[in-house]
Amino acid sequence: MGDRNILCEGVLNLGEVSIPCYVLNDGTRVLSGNQMQSALKLLSENSSNKSGSRLARLLAYKSINELIYKNYNVGHFSPIVCYKGNQKINGYEATTLADICDIMLEARKAGKLRGERQHIIANQCEILMRSFARVGIIALVDEATGYQYERENDELQKILKAYISEELLPWQKRFPDIFYKELFRLNDWDYTVNGIKKRPGIIGKWTNTFIYEELPNGVLEELKKKTPKSESGNRINRYRQLLTTDIGEPNLEKQINKVITLFQVSDNMKQFCDNFKKMKMRQIGQLELPFEFDENGHTKE
Repeated sequence: MGDRNILCEGVLNLGEVSIPCYVLNDGTRVLSGNQMQSALKLLSENSSNKSGSRLARLLAYKSINELIYKNYNVGHFSPIVCYKGNQKINGYEATTLADICDIMLEARKAGKLRGERQHIIANQCEILMRSFARVGIIALVDEATGYQYERENDELQKILKAYISEELLPWQKRFPDIFYKELFRLNDWDYTVNGIKKRPGIIGKWTNTFIYEELPNGVLEELKKKTPKSESGNRINRYRQLLTTDIGEPNLEKQINKVITLFQVSDNMKQFCDNFKKMKMRQIGQLELPFEFDENGHTKE
């Protein structure tokens, strides 16, 4: 197995507690070992202890260890080594924080805590548990690191695959993230996985209307005539064989940039469409777009 490298990073804020957090290249969500232990009020008599030693010592107590083996796999609380460039970082899988809190609260309820320090830790676990739910810790890490946008992009690509001609999909890589984020901003919609899932049809229609159908001189229609369909209705040959790099590609990028500029100078979707029509009218004359808007200028659903 290769090195586990950090893909995204951020800071997870839980009330008065802040913990550096990471998403690795294999999708694992990780919390900083040192800061996670500080959040749990795991104090060490020896500040030179390596990351993880304080937590390992707590979990090694017999009364607590019994609860671990009762509810979790042996390696669940093992530290994770990951890298930010050449910097080595020690941490723990993100959900272990909630699991440790569960264990300590269960131990307190069962009267198995020993000493003042363990009671302090249990009290802190109760505070932390109020700050997050286990089912939400992954989402919290994704939001803190920005990895949520990677997930949203994946969801967006699934939707576009359903509504954009198969042969045009390779060209979607030319669309910067800001293109779809601006579309959602103009409609006051949340750019989240759930927000994207709610509006699959309109996303594909926008992409076709404002970009692909604007390629010069009926290029798209001509391509459709020349490209046969399979029995399933998908076009067999690739548009990019006809959209040459010296003609099609520059025109595609030019159109994307034009539209993004109009997005950014518009306050809502209606204003964008008005600006888009103005641009088109200067080029080809009167144009009506097949979209309706509410009183706030947002697309009617």
